Amino acid sequence: MPWLDTLDRYWHEITAWGALIDFVLVGVTVCWILTNKKEATSALAWCLLVVFLPFVGFLLFWQFGYQHVHRPVMRKLRQKQRFRQTHQAETAAATPRVETAAMPSDWRGLAQLARRFDAFPLTGGNDLQLYHEGQPAYDAMLAAIEGAEHHVHAEFFIVQPDDTGRRFVAALTRKAKAGVETRLVYDAMGSHRLSRATLQPLRDAGGQAFAFLPLAPLRRRMQINMRNHRKILVVDGRVAFTGGLNIGDEYLSKDPHFGFWRDTHMRLEGPTVAALQRVFLEDWDFASGTHLKGDCYFPESRPHAGDTAVQVVHSGPDQTLNAIREVYFAAIGRARKRLWIATPYFVPDAGVYDALRLAGYQGVDVRILFLFRPDKWLPFLAGRYYLGDLLDAGVKVFQYAKGMMHAKVMLVDGQWASVGSANL
Repeated sequence: MPWLDTLDRYWHEITAWGALIDFVLVGVTVCWILTNKKEATSALAWCLLVVFLPFVGFLLFWQFGYQHVHRPVMRKLRQKQRFRQTHQAETAAATPRVETAAMPSDWRGLAQLARRFDAFPLTGGNDLQLYHEGQPAYDAMLAAIEGAEHHVHAEFFIVQPDDTGRRFVAALTRKAKAGVETRLVYDAMGSHRLSRATLQPLRDAGGQAFAFLPLAPLRRRMQINMRNHRKILVVDGRVAFTGGLNIGDEYLSKDPHFGFWRDTHMRLEGPTVAALQRVFLEDWDFASGTHLKGDCYFPESRPHAGDTAVQVVHSGPDQTLNAIREVYFAAIGRARKRLWIATPYFVPDAGVYDALRLAGYQGVDVRILFLFRPDKWLPFLAGRYYLGDLLDAGVKVFQYAKGMMHAKVMLVDGQWASVGSANL
């Protein structure tokens, strides 16, 4: 065959040029990795892969490396900065004056630390209702939507096209037909089963729905590490819901694959609702490209709606430091008596792992509750890797056996708690 003859004739030249190209490619890729990866372990792993797998290592990093999310991250960061500059009045409304009496004095330092990481101020006078099962929380959300007079803002990682999802979209559609401003943000990957047909009645009624970072394989936009994992519902700027629940049958214990679903969600009323509203509006601005302004989205909260102190801490890849991670780390370090953690996916970084062990060695009652029957085997097996040393340090580990435990909760000394959508 002619091409075999050509290869046999010039194989020395081909090998030499291949080695030279690989040498240059490795050098460029290693520099690329070192400028993109801040974690030494990750950078070293990628560098070794590129060095010992000629050409293939480069292709793997080019396809799966973190650098592909750099452009949307920068776009999100620029959008957030622009939003805050052009919505100064709304930003001020969403950052009310701190009520120093809202938290015991020995915990105010943690609230101030969170502020340094772009969290909202700690505010008192909030009413908070906790739900530990899906159906009561879902009923409360539907009731709030039915009572909406001006707007309904919903943002969820997962919206399933099942019976529960269709009922939720139908509730939004009814309010849109009644003239209420209705907006939905859903994550394109988490809600990949959600079809255009399911959302069309909502859009036909005048409601709006946008995917967060739509999947575009031809543009290599398939990243799983730049997704919107939030679960937020804001009604009329006065009532808000957040926590661990998405929209789907499984969250109401109606999916036989998961069985009973244990989760933690909450309803909020008071000044802290404005903070969740601003988080939604920033994400809406990014997902839809439309700007929402006006006092109608930040009405005066009901004075002294309750007696709970609440601080909204939000995180994302558009932050230099992960605010929730830093607050968790600081809270673990402040524990003196009890540190109880519930998380379905337990894969701590090195710093959090060492902090948990140190708390155990110091005699703190550290308890970690996670899954017994995993829905995702990879994080489950990765999490089990850490358990031996934690047990040796005196940490107690429990596995939830009744069904799916999806709650994301941290309790410290009976005085400070975190409830949200962030896994550990």
